[in-house]
Amino acid sequence: MEAANLPILQSESGQDFRVKLKSKKIVVDQLTKYKHSLKKLLDSQSQISEDDKEKLLATFEQTVQENVLISGLSWEEAPDDEGNDDECSALDDVLDEKIVQTSAKRRFYPKKILPYVVRALKAERKLMDFYVSMVNPEDMKKDPVQADLMKNVSEAAPGMLSQARTVSKSLRSLQQSAEGLYQALNMELSAESLEVYREVFGCSVQDSSPALLSAAPGLRQTVRRAVVEAEYSDDYIPPRKRTAMPSETDQ
Repeated sequence: MEAANLPILQSESGQDFRVKLKSKKIVVDQLTKYKHSLKKLLDSQSQISEDDKEKLLATFEQTVQENVLISGLSWEEAPDDEGNDDECSALDDVLDEKIVQTSAKRRFYPKKILPYVVRALKAERKLMDFYVSMVNPEDMKKDPVQADLMKNVSEAAPGMLSQARTVSKSLRSLQQSAEGLYQALNMELSAESLEVYREVFGCSVQDSSPALLSAAPGLRQTVRRAVVEAEYSDDYIPPRKRTAMPSETDQ
């Protein structure tokens, strides 16, 4: 039995008796299911060869395809993605239905919830009426003495600030002066300065200036000579001038 010789089911008046369906995917699923069952049945028949089994399965599939109409179209003319379109359309229908339900809930539910909200607010107001304060608040009185002290402090603050600035400036100048004096005291004196010091004060330079002991070796000999000269000058008594006799002046 060849698949090409299978006629399409039609009546004498030309009426088409093919099965009309809307989904090609459903036909494919059912065809696969029954084709698998038919294959099991043929496998149990040992007297049928394998080639005949394959021909029978192909004939069954082709016969089903030729005797169905998918949305008024033949099997070859029907698109393969028609099943996906049906699923999308079904999903759109469900989505539209949910949108309609949500819109209805938005319109009716606020009216249903409103009485309960009003009752809750009234209950809260009643509870607030039952509230009783356990502590009576009192007004705080200001202490006049403390107020005068704060006023005096506020008035004296600018003057104290200016005094603090002046003291800080004077401290800086005093610090600079002290640093200059410290540098002058630690300064090493030269030989000329030592000589002037001895002539002005007339005392031993070694006793008056202990810091000179740590001077340079070149200056120590000069200092030592100045000290010796000072000691000799203290012991030396200059001779008095001899007065002339009257007789000698007359002669």
